[in-house]
Amino acid sequence: MYTIQSKKMKQFIIPVLSSSLFLASCGGGDSESLTDLKAQQAELKTQLSEISTKISKLEGDSAKKFTLVEAGVLTPAIFKTYINVQGRVDAEESVSLSSEMPGTITKINVKTGEQVVKGQVLAETDARALQQSISDLQTNAELVNQLYEKQKALWEQKIGTEVQFLQAKTQKESMEKKLATLQEQVRMTKIISPINGTVDAVDIKLGQLTAPGMPAIRVINFNNLKLKADLAESYASRVHKGAEVIIKFPDSNDSLNSYISYSSRAINTLNRTFGVEIALDDKKEYHPNQIAIININDYKSAKPVISIPLNYIQKDLKGTPFVLLADGKKAAKRMVTLGKEYNGRVEITQGLSETDLLIMSGYDGLNDGDAIEIKK
Repeated sequence: MYTIQSKKMKQFIIPVLSSSLFLASCGGGDSESLTDLKAQQAELKTQLSEISTKISKLEGDSAKKFTLVEAGVLTPAIFKTYINVQGRVDAEESVSLSSEMPGTITKINVKTGEQVVKGQVLAETDARALQQSISDLQTNAELVNQLYEKQKALWEQKIGTEVQFLQAKTQKESMEKKLATLQEQVRMTKIISPINGTVDAVDIKLGQLTAPGMPAIRVINFNNLKLKADLAESYASRVHKGAEVIIKFPDSNDSLNSYISYSSRAINTLNRTFGVEIALDDKKEYHPNQIAIININDYKSAKPVISIPLNYIQKDLKGTPFVLLADGKKAAKRMVTLGKEYNGRVEITQGLSETDLLIMSGYDGLNDGDAIEIKK
């Protein structure tokens, strides 16, 4: 509170003027001196009267107490709330390849960082024994095939028996199946990429023994990355496909705006969560398993509304929320209805408008109707 004090000034001035009047009345004896002193006395009385008037005015002003406050206008805007979760970058196509046949590594055709295409042979194991078996089998297959062709020609001319023809046909088909089996085994000695991508790791060396299940080469398609996150079951009704998200990558100090591309409808029975996915732009460089902070928009007001910081809200004895407004030179109490809260702000659904002037500081201890002065 600001007050103006004048009692000390009055207590100081009046004795001084009284002393001057007393000295003037005790002056010399001649009439001329007395006349001058009386003139001075009259002038001093006039000054005393003027000073008393000013003091009375100041004393009247000092009785008017006020509180210095800061106030501001209210601007409606779309109010949004977000769910904050941690997610990770995941590659839609990421494979760790191993040999399908035990053997010794004889060829490594790629290096880390190379681009590969689907069907490309990345490495090979020793297949000499199988190749020799195929060579021997192919020689026998040629003979069996010739016998079959001749027996078939004779049978078409009604020469020979049906049994001889069927035996030749069976031998031919059996030889073809054996040959196909050996060729498939040769294929299994090769490590082949099933996707287009980049070689992210080569964990084998020439001459190294390998077996099915042992990591050999990892290939990742970095053009098809996405963010994955798990949310609590309680958010299931508030998060849907197409919801707006704000993504922040703490390690790279990067951020972007996107949308949920998939929201699972199944709840995990072990941890009571459901998963969401967000497609990432392949124009930027992201790393599989990289951590990201995801803010998912779960509420958006239908139209612009007024929102204010939570600390501006006060409550009366009944627990009803209210704020203080600047109404000219007085504080005015206004009851409000609160909506959603987020990040230290609250949505005001009823009670405030754009024309109101909200008291933003100096409201502590201020009551409805108290005198105020707004800081310029």
